[in-house]
Amino acid sequence: MTKETAIKLFEEKEVRSIWDAEQEKWYISITDVIEILTGSPRPRKYWNALKTKLKAEGSELSQKLGQLKMQSADGKFYNTDVADTEQLFRLIQSIPSPKAEPFKLWLAQVAAERLDEMQDPELSIDRALEQYLKLGYSENWINQRLKSIEIRKELTDEWKKRGLKEGVQFATLTDIITKAWSEKTTKEYKVLKGLKKENLRDNMTNTELILNMLAEASTKDISAATNPKDFEENKEVAKQGGNVAKVARLELEDKTGKKVVTSLNAKDTLKALPEEKNKPKKDKGE
Repeated sequence: MTKETAIKLFEEKEVRSIWDAEQEKWYISITDVIEILTGSPRPRKYWNALKTKLKAEGSELSQKLGQLKMQSADGKFYNTDVADTEQLFRLIQSIPSPKAEPFKLWLAQVAAERLDEMQDPELSIDRALEQYLKLGYSENWINQRLKSIEIRKELTDEWKKRGLKEGVQFATLTDIITKAWSEKTTKEYKVLKGLKKENLRDNMTNTELILNMLAEASTKDISAATNPKDFEENKEVAKQGGNVAKVARLELEDKTGKKVVTSLNAKDTLKALPEEKNKPKKDKGE
């Protein structure tokens, strides 16, 4: 079964999703949907209560739902209750919310867009560009971000060629790369920036993105040149690739006297007043 993970946005709220290429269906995190519709700070508890209620009413819906591994706020992958779009439409009927109808429209649009993208892959790039512009990112940053997506895809394709598995192995190697170049694990990096479910790369500065791209591109190139045979050898390659970017980071910090890895996140930069955008910002950690 070929799957592709993605983070979708509904009113700037993240919805974890997995595309099943064989069944041509999106599978979406139920707790993410419940959190959006109800505003509950404990969506998992709300979902458990709703499942109990549905079962008591004789509904078979909760019995037909499945689980897939999805990345949580701590960077690890856990089994997560998911539903396809048809099941979600039925489930939403059991959740009183003024956002129910707008969410249904959004859900239908997400499904339709994915089918369109399968016919014309360039559409996915165009939509990503449009989404980032709506969120207020600069065109310069967006160009870097789209390039980083391309480089990341090349790296994960290389890992797949080596027989590595999506999920824990990919996450472990990514963590090694990040730690090598930034001297922080992915979790530590997200804590520094005050992030929870948000995507780390979406909250990197241009320089951070460039160095992260260098680390991942170097890892891919070293892997292609050395042909690592197993997971342990791939871990060593990941460290080597990250170290290439570490050398560049240290050289840049020596020349500028400023730290590259900072606590600045998207909220800091996007919410800055126009007159403040050209002023130098101090790292929160200083």
